[in-house]
Amino acid sequence: MTQATLQADEPSDGALIARWKTGDQRAATLLVERHASAVARFVASLGERREVEEVVQDTFVRAFASLDGFRADSSLKTWLFTIARNLVRDRARGRRRRWSTDPIEEHDAVTTHDALDQVVADEAEQRMRHAVAGLSPMQRQVFTLRVAEGLSYKEIAQVLGSTEGATRVHYHNAMRVIKERLDD
Repeated sequence: MTQATLQADEPSDGALIARWKTGDQRAATLLVERHASAVARFVASLGERREVEEVVQDTFVRAFASLDGFRADSSLKTWLFTIARNLVRDRARGRRRRWSTDPIEEHDAVTTHDALDQVVADEAEQRMRHAVAGLSPMQRQVFTLRVAEGLSYKEIAQVLGSTEGATRVHYHNAMRVIKERLDD
């Protein structure tokens, strides 16, 4: 959920942060509820599929521990993505683990469909996974943040510690590679 899609009666992230700083624990719960699923999707896109919940939890623990240092130059969501990315990097360094290509399990699906839908979806998923697997790690991250999370180029650049121009180039190149692979 982005700040733009908040209902009129829902407090902004900034208001919740201010409430949390005054001791309102419910404010922290609301922030976690608002952003945890997006952080989890991002963490999974980075290849951390087995311990997503642990990384998400660690992300919020670190965020709340250093919330006084949050300058609000970027959105809270962008800051959380940056923390999560750093945690995943730290874990990867410790394990020397590469990008995971674990398949999405049947129980992960949230819709109902018939057998033909499943065949078509399986084929499309396989082709898309193959196309995304052909991306460089940076292209994959930019693609995921742009397509799955809807972040702007500026926000992606902040998460990845890059420039907006470089982010645009990585996204353009990622789209080119994906289109080429899907057209094969």
